[in-house]
Amino acid sequence: MSAPGQFTWLSNGAGTPWAEVPEWRAEDFVAATAAELERGGRLCAWFGVPEGAATQLVAVVAFDADNTLAVGRSEPVKDRYPSLTLKHPQAHLFEREVWEQHGLVPEGHPWLKPVRRQNGDRPAVGNFFQIDGREVHEVAVGPVHAGIIEPGHFRFQCNGEEVLHLEIALGYQHRGVEETLAGGPHRATITQMETVAGDTTLGHATAYAMALEALAGTEAPLRAQWLRAIALELERLANHVGDLGALANDVAFLPTSSACGKLRGDFLNLTAEICGNRFGRGLVRPGGCRQDLEPERAAQSLAKLRNAMAEVEEAAAWLWDANSVRARFESTGAVSTEQANEIGLVGPAARASGLVRDVRFDHPAGWHRFAQIPVAVWPGGDVLARA
Repeated sequence: MSAPGQFTWLSNGAGTPWAEVPEWRAEDFVAATAAELERGGRLCAWFGVPEGAATQLVAVVAFDADNTLAVGRSEPVKDRYPSLTLKHPQAHLFEREVWEQHGLVPEGHPWLKPVRRQNGDRPAVGNFFQIDGREVHEVAVGPVHAGIIEPGHFRFQCNGEEVLHLEIALGYQHRGVEETLAGGPHRATITQMETVAGDTTLGHATAYAMALEALAGTEAPLRAQWLRAIALELERLANHVGDLGALANDVAFLPTSSACGKLRGDFLNLTAEICGNRFGRGLVRPGGCRQDLEPERAAQSLAKLRNAMAEVEEAAAWLWDANSVRARFESTGAVSTEQANEIGLVGPAARASGLVRDVRFDHPAGWHRFAQIPVAVWPGGDVLARA
C-alpha cells in the first residue's frame, strides 16, 4: 500500500507496468489525489478498471508547468467511495461516468446523474433541474435539431433574456465503441478508433497509436511524427474554422458563416491530398504512417494553406467589424479564470478564460516536442474571447 504523494510519474506518450502503479485504499486514494490537485495538478483522467466483482479507480493528474503526469490507483472497490467532487469540482463528470459505467457511488456527490442517455427502449428519466418563480420560464430544445450537430436535449431555465441554468442530455447516438474494443487490439481496432468522432479522426488515431507504441517500448520514426503533426494541425484548423462559422451562424451573420463553411472544406481537402481521405482515415497506424508527403506536394499544399489562411483572416475581420455581432458576443457566457481552473477547462475554452493551457505546449509528444507554437490566450472568458 502506498503513502500519499507516491504517484508514478510519466511524460505524455510514455508507459509503465501496471504492477508499478501505486495502490491505496479507496479513502486514502481519494485523499492522495486531492493532495496532488491541491499542489497545482489538474485531473485529466479518472476511470474504473474492472477487477473481478469490484472496480479499481485510476487517476491521472497533469502538472502542466512540469510537463509531467502523475498516475495512481485504488484497491478494488465494490460499491462506494468518498466523492472527490466535493472539494474539487473538476472531478464531477469523471465520477458520474464511473458511477454510470461501473455502479460505484461517489458518496456526497452533489449532482449524481447519468452523463448520457441510458441504453434501452424506455424513455429516459426526465428529472431535470428546475427554478421556480413567476417570471421564470423553461425552454426545451432537441434532441432533434435543424442543424447538423449531434442529437442532444437542452433544457434552459430562463428569466426573460437571461439564461439562469442549462442542463444537457447527450448519448442519443451512443454506439458502445468501448465494448467493441474489448479483447483487442485486432484488425478492426484502428478503424473503430478513427470513427469514434468523425471530426477528430486524426486525434483519436494518433492517441491510439501512441498508446500501442508506448506499450511496445517504441516510437514512430521522426518523419512519421512530422506527418502526424501536420495532419493534426490541419484537423485542428478545420474544426476551429468550422466553429467560427457556427458562431457566426448562431447570430445570423451569414457572410462569415458561409465563408467558413467553404474554408473548412479547403482544410479538409488539404488532408485528403496527403492521404486520400478528407478526415485523415488510413493515414496513422501504430508505428508510423501509411503515406508520405514528398517535397513537390508539400510545397503545393503549403501554398494552398497560405491562401486559405488569408481568407480566414478576411472572414474573421468581417465578423469583428460588425457591431451587431460584438453586441451578441461580448459579456455572454462569461467564465472567469478562477472558475475555468476550478472546473478543469481545457482547450480554447480554457485559453479564452485566461488560462495558459495547451497540451501541445504543456505535454508535447511526437513532432510537437520540437515545435514552438505560441499559446493563444484571451482574458475575457466570454463568447467573443472564445471566438
